[in-house]
Amino acid sequence: MFRYRLISAAMHITRTILLTRMQVIGRENIPASGPYIVTLNHTSVADTPLLLMAFPTVEWAFFAGEKWRHHPIYGPIMAWLGAIYINRGEVDRQGLRDAMAAIERGVVFGLAPEGSRSKTGQMQEAKVGAAYLASRSGVPILPVAFENNDMLFANFKRLRFTNVKLRIGEPYTLPDIGRRAKGSDLAAYTHLIMVKIAALLPPRYWGIYADSPALAALLAEEDPWPACQTAVRD
Repeated sequence: MFRYRLISAAMHITRTILLTRMQVIGRENIPASGPYIVTLNHTSVADTPLLLMAFPTVEWAFFAGEKWRHHPIYGPIMAWLGAIYINRGEVDRQGLRDAMAAIERGVVFGLAPEGSRSKTGQMQEAKVGAAYLASRSGVPILPVAFENNDMLFANFKRLRFTNVKLRIGEPYTLPDIGRRAKGSDLAAYTHLIMVKIAALLPPRYWGIYADSPALAALLAEEDPWPACQTAVRD
């Protein structure tokens, strides 16, 4: 676990340099041990390092774009921390197999279902990778939401402090549909995963999920799953 302690220490120094204050809400929701899947909104290149800094020292695995594999600085660091390199924009079956193997080994797997970073900070349509891994493995999902992380570097250029909030929701498992999930099932699961994240964020981040009946149900403390299934059929 030395590598994770080292990167955490380095990130504390970097956070200070970048004029960043970080508030973590919901640490009590973190499971005592893995495996589980952490899903988060993706608004900054700092998401993963800050996530590692906020969590207990555990073994991680996570997806990273193939373009980072050969980066002279980030490539070796990301691989050292558990990166599984995948080709963005296509189904990377080997990447999914490697991810399943990591989860079966008991690690904590972190990923942003949207895949690519949001340039506006608002949530984008997600891909089904997180739903696939969770439905095949049966492990809990821990929703995590970053607030103000999208403003970090812009504020730094103006020498302004950024108050980053990291909210950690309650872990949950996907509804049992009595069959192997595929196609529309994975799409409905993905909608559920995203509204679970959206419910931890203020409305300005909701993006394409702003008008989701499933999100409205969740905020009203009702079951969002029927609306997730309807959203896929509409």
